[in-house]
Amino acid sequence: MNESVAQRPGEEIDAAALAAFLRAELGLGGELSIRQFPAGFSNLTYEVTLQDRKLVLRRPPVGSTVKSAHDMGREARVLRRLRPVYPLVPAVVATCDDPAVLGAPFYLMELVEGVILRARLPAGVTLDPATGRRLAEGLIDNLAALHALELEASGLAELGHPEGYVARQVKGWAARYGAARTDALPELEWAFAELALRVPPERGAALVHNDYKHDNVVLDPDDLTRIRAVLDWEMATVGDPLLDLGTTLGYWVEAGDPEEMRGFRFGPTDGEGQPTRAELVARYAATSGRDVSDAPYYYAFGLCKIAVIAQQIYYRFTQGLTRDPRFGRLQPAIRALGVRAESALRHSSI
Repeated sequence: MNESVAQRPGEEIDAAALAAFLRAELGLGGELSIRQFPAGFSNLTYEVTLQDRKLVLRRPPVGSTVKSAHDMGREARVLRRLRPVYPLVPAVVATCDDPAVLGAPFYLMELVEGVILRARLPAGVTLDPATGRRLAEGLIDNLAALHALELEASGLAELGHPEGYVARQVKGWAARYGAARTDALPELEWAFAELALRVPPERGAALVHNDYKHDNVVLDPDDLTRIRAVLDWEMATVGDPLLDLGTTLGYWVEAGDPEEMRGFRFGPTDGEGQPTRAELVARYAATSGRDVSDAPYYYAFGLCKIAVIAQQIYYRFTQGLTRDPRFGRLQPAIRALGVRAESALRHSSI
């Protein structure tokens, strides 16, 4: 039920070049089928079928200049180090650092079949209130489990530098916003300035996913509360786990949130029975044992980061580097995220 569609114009994979690579690296031949997963806003993801074997290909977006955010080799290394201690990740089967093959570095991993929930439920999938709540609680419990992974023996500690992590993240995302700025967004700019002034004390380090939300989780079709895999590790690193929680909260749109924020509802988070952001924070605190007293700060950061990710995409659209019509409609939602971040900081609310 991982839904794919025909490739978008301007984002097509060179089938002949990929077929040659698969023959050389994996010994696979025969008829090649390539389809694109349509929902992502960042790295491009494709379903590749050859000899009845289904793989997933990941590559950077066309026209992106933010190399640190789209490092395919690093993402593949994260998956390989993570899989022995956290099996809920796909197995990497091949990598390619040579942009001459497909126009950019890429890697291939096994396809994990299952259900991915987005703003609209897939055809044939229903979610009653009780199941929806258990699913949400399971998502947060799994995030806490990820943050509890041992770092040193697994080699995961080498993936980041946790000292000063929060301050660096605030500064870095503010700089990314400045580089992709198109329209004046005073609330977002105020929020970034305030985040820099209010950096909380450091409270330990963990492996952080940095984009943990419904549509990056593959669920068991027979039990939607059971997670089969977590996807999209391009921003994973070692740092403050509460920033990870903040990003999840930023994507968690509630029923009473402004309509403009609906574009960043990447799952059924506002459905009947779904917990509120405050309830998610309480659940995470109980499961992880971590101090969540600064939750509004991390929530505001999550909103700002999501706004910048969207702004970078919108900037690429304004420059003609992508023609996806979804991207041309992002500006009102970006502004709404900034307004909500400002409110969270002014009122210490989530």
